[in-house]
Amino acid sequence: MKVIVKENYDEMSKVCAQMIGSKVKEKPNIILGLATGSTPIGTYKELVKMYKEGQIDFSKITTFNLDEYVGLDKDNPNSYYYFMMENLFKWINIDLKNVNIPDGKALDLSKEVEEYENRLEKSGGVDVQILGIGGNGHIAFNEPGEYLNTKTSVVDLTEDTIIANSRFFNSLDEVPKKAISMGIGSILKSKEIILLASGKSKSKALFEFLTKDRITTYLPVSFLHLHSNLTVICDKDAYSLVEESCLCKKN
Repeated sequence: MKVIVKENYDEMSKVCAQMIGSKVKEKPNIILGLATGSTPIGTYKELVKMYKEGQIDFSKITTFNLDEYVGLDKDNPNSYYYFMMENLFKWINIDLKNVNIPDGKALDLSKEVEEYENRLEKSGGVDVQILGIGGNGHIAFNEPGEYLNTKTSVVDLTEDTIIANSRFFNSLDEVPKKAISMGIGSILKSKEIILLASGKSKSKALFEFLTKDRITTYLPVSFLHLHSNLTVICDKDAYSLVEESCLCKKN
């Protein structure tokens, strides 16, 4: 595991974008795993900037998104399809035929998750997966609990996640209670993973992950300890508890 700590969110985002940009240049038909939420927005803005400056070409890449809310169609401003279009896809030269995002309005959700997992496997797998980390340690929508799904599945969102995501909706009641999410096994099959963490609200979960060499379903991010090619990029706020712990040990 490699850990990169930057001064702030903007610097963190630039480092991640530069890493992704380098990977795209090395392999123009790369398969990228993409995340949503507030954390990767800065990275996407930097990638758009790099594209507009002629530094990178997205025409041959394929993307797979981690998750999507159940019950929201593509045109809903709170859907992750809409998020990806507004924050990345409509600003670059990606072929939308190569964009893969779960369909939250699928009539048969069991069939949808099975077909999504099959598309992921047939593609040859994600080359570089971008992940965020939830305040409770979730990755994608793999929430803390007695068990975790290995493959793409329909999951129930925890109260903590529903409350955290309510800032994007008009009211708490509007937040979907279920989502389609890649499973832990699907994520771990990625050839390389970049985990992003920003802000004090992520500091506890990041501390638990970085300072404890153990795996538990109650901290889903801990399963990334099993991955052989993981880079953590965070800002000082997210890293603050780890830094405090190191200072205490030195003293």
